[in-house]
Amino acid sequence: MARYLATRLLSLIPILFGTSVVAFLLVRLVPGDPAIALLGMEADARSLAALRQQMALDQPVIVQYVTWISHVLTGDFGRSIQGGRPVFPLLIGALAPTALLSAAALVISLLIAIPAGIVAATRRNSGADYTASFLALCGLSLPSFWLGILLILAFSIYLPLLPASGYVSPLVDPIGHLRHLVLPAVTLGAALAAATMRMTRATMLEVMRADYVRTARAKGLSRRKVIWVHALRNARMPIVTLLGIQLGQLLGGVVVTETVFSWPGIGKLTVDAIFARDYPVVQGAVLLTATLFVLINLATDLIYTVLDPRVRLS
Repeated sequence: MARYLATRLLSLIPILFGTSVVAFLLVRLVPGDPAIALLGMEADARSLAALRQQMALDQPVIVQYVTWISHVLTGDFGRSIQGGRPVFPLLIGALAPTALLSAAALVISLLIAIPAGIVAATRRNSGADYTASFLALCGLSLPSFWLGILLILAFSIYLPLLPASGYVSPLVDPIGHLRHLVLPAVTLGAALAAATMRMTRATMLEVMRADYVRTARAKGLSRRKVIWVHALRNARMPIVTLLGIQLGQLLGGVVVTETVFSWPGIGKLTVDAIFARDYPVVQGAVLLTATLFVLINLATDLIYTVLDPRVRLS
């Protein structure tokens, strides 16, 4: 296990290095000039040149990258061009709302997807199966921004039960936080539930045909125990894989949902930074989310050994 962990952690180095290079170069392909975005179109050439020199934008790209990555390795992600604040605290501050939203969406998806997938698999070709499959198809097909707008119209305008946007810290007002969390979490959870339900159904259908399930039935075990203990336990590996990928994507920044609901997470911070040509913030956000994604994938692989002792890591 120790050797496996060491190997995987070492393999992260070239991945993160490549991610940093791509993020650094792609940001500079975005049209516009950060100096003009900061000072305005009417700024004189001398002021623009002085600001570009201050931000090291007049240096060759390779020099800019080496300077930036050398500071990142010491924990210094630079300062925001807009406000002059250190980038790393900005990212950490935005990561907490994204993590809360992602966790809530994941819980909602599991509460919907696992029971629905089991019912659809155990009652194949029934009305329940067709209904669950149709709803899953709708969840995969509907764009998240469109579903979010529909939820705002339904529960914030026509039925003014929940706030349409904004964020309240759970430490300040837990009830207010939950009220602001419901709509964006449901918007994200619907798409996650659709994919997880389809995976659960397909895996359960395969497992239910296995010999050990037929043996459990022949031994007289109850239907509930056969499904929840024997079948689901052996069907959970692909589901865990999918959930690990989904959680990594969520923590990577749910850009559309956070923008629609004005949720101050990593996604919204990145979008605002792109519009402002705030290079340090965008680069730091991409590098942080890539690191989280690969670490979550590593954690998912390690969970396999807990869920299935037959898995051998080398």
